[in-house]
Amino acid sequence: MTPRHVSLLGATGSIGGSAAEVARALPEQMKIIGLSGNNNGERLLELTREFQPQAISTQNATTAQQLRQELGSTCKIHHGSEGLIKLATLPETDLVLIAISGTAGLQPALSALEAGKDLAVASKEILVMAGKHVMAAAKKYHRNVLPVDSEHSALFQCLEGRDPTTVRRLILTCSGGPFRNVEKAEALFDVTPKMALRHPTWKMGKKITLDSATLFNKGLEMIEAQWLFNVPIEKIDVVIHPESIIHSMVEFVDGSILAQLSQNNMMLPIQYAVTYPHRVAGPASYLDLTSIGRLHFEKPRHDLFPALRLARQAGMQGGTMPAVLNAANEVAVALFLDGKIPFPEIWHSVERAMNTIPLVADPSLDEILIADEAARRFIAMV
Repeated sequence: MTPRHVSLLGATGSIGGSAAEVARALPEQMKIIGLSGNNNGERLLELTREFQPQAISTQNATTAQQLRQELGSTCKIHHGSEGLIKLATLPETDLVLIAISGTAGLQPALSALEAGKDLAVASKEILVMAGKHVMAAAKKYHRNVLPVDSEHSALFQCLEGRDPTTVRRLILTCSGGPFRNVEKAEALFDVTPKMALRHPTWKMGKKITLDSATLFNKGLEMIEAQWLFNVPIEKIDVVIHPESIIHSMVEFVDGSILAQLSQNNMMLPIQYAVTYPHRVAGPASYLDLTSIGRLHFEKPRHDLFPALRLARQAGMQGGTMPAVLNAANEVAVALFLDGKIPFPEIWHSVERAMNTIPLVADPSLDEILIADEAARRFIAMV
């Protein structure tokens, strides 16, 4: 099997760390030839020396210049949004793995597809904001969009080769976050950032961990699944599964449910995106069901955690509304982490933005970006 040449955007984050583990374990299947690392120059330097990519990119020119002094002419060094696009369109790249938090990965994703690259998407914001545009580009250029989120990878595996007309619903699983057992809404006003960042089963970056505490992460995943699998959001449900062993399920019209189970780490979905359609032994550990013993399931508590309701509303309205929801949530999360708003205000802020920012039903990419910026300004001024 010829190794896939991968440009890894977001190499210094948690997903990037898991991707590096896969590359170390499977050198015959995965060769990293492009790396981006925000402004974590020290970590990007370590990874560059280890994997010896053709090109790297960082967020600002200062960090890029520091890396040039350290690395000399061993690889090309870029910076900024243009640097991400250069990595995403390297001629030798087969697959662009986008693990950048937020919306910065959108233009590199579209550029990669236009350049004939497959996408592996860990940044759900790309499809939440502009799923119609991304999937249209994938179809136009005959490229694959492969999910790296554990839940969407699970759905992808369960749906593989199935007749879409036989699918009754997609079921995303959710740990429930650190406040699953809270009984009264008033208690959520006492939540601190430190409390909200204690995820019960996953080790992730701050933004996605906070989104898991509010359940906005699962709401964004509902919208993402709409586009990845061409399924209306009315047929996408969420169930609380505290053990995070079943990563998602597909229910078929005959009542059968297929589920994908594995250890709760990101190496397996990354590996499957890289080796698809093949399966190989990799670094992820095997699952011992007897040591787990029992698996539990609960209904989400929409009264205390309205994120799922808001996401479903945004997905049904479509147009620019998912971009508004995503951008408003991103700014509200930052305000909470800075101690400027209480925890429940994250939901309230997002709902106000959705009720205020005008909906564009069939937006261009520019109109989506305008709506995104309008939502950010709206939340920042509250």
